Amino acid sequence: MVVVTGASRGIGAATAVLAAARGWAVALNFHSGEAEAQQVALRIERDGGKAALFRADVSSEPDVVDLFERVESQLGTPTGLVNNAGILLQQARLDEMDAERVARVLAVNVVGAFLCSREAVRRMSTRHGGSGGAIVNVSSAAARLGSPFEYIDYAASKGALDTLTIGLAKEVAAEGIRVAAVRPGIIDTEIHASGGDSGRVERLRARIPMQREGRPEEVAQAILWLLSDEASYAAGAIIDVAGGR
Repeated sequence: MVVVTGASRGIGAATAVLAAARGWAVALNFHSGEAEAQQVALRIERDGGKAALFRADVSSEPDVVDLFERVESQLGTPTGLVNNAGILLQQARLDEMDAERVARVLAVNVVGAFLCSREAVRRMSTRHGGSGGAIVNVSSAAARLGSPFEYIDYAASKGALDTLTIGLAKEVAAEGIRVAAVRPGIIDTEIHASGGDSGRVERLRARIPMQREGRPEEVAQAILWLLSDEASYAAGAIIDVAGGR
């Protein structure tokens, strides 16, 4: 069973659908997009898969603890976690940002991944009586590129995810848990509109060596590979899915 955070749209939704198609029972976490999450669950069930919805704010420790307790009660002990939940806010320079904005981005994108990973480790680790598993963090090419003049707070949060991936992979590798990450580039999802730039994909397309944006399903395929036994020796791996950018 796999927990996918932020599963109501974009990469999270595509990952949930593909995971179900490959035989995983899927815990669909969402915070505000209930109607969209319901549509993802209906699609999975229509195709013969198993999915359940779980509302939780991953930046809230009580919410995350409750999320994993409910998941375990309804679907069983997770052996997979995809830390996909993330936000970005209106494009701005650093000298236009306030502390509240930066704290919110880091709370969801970084603290959320730490809390969800902690709860997963407590259930998966052989040290705690678990049978092992895999954690995949959804980072971003922004961690390498910095996103100047757009959202360096978001880029910094994804850099933190890369570091979490490397450190946690080493911490739990001997306990049956593989930790890895994907770094998507320009992917055609709704997240760009969250930054106030709905035309960002078209604007940046020419900068991508492959001369096209990626699809959520292409990122999902990399995530499912990292979750699978085919990636059995890929602890600590960070895979760029960015069209060469």
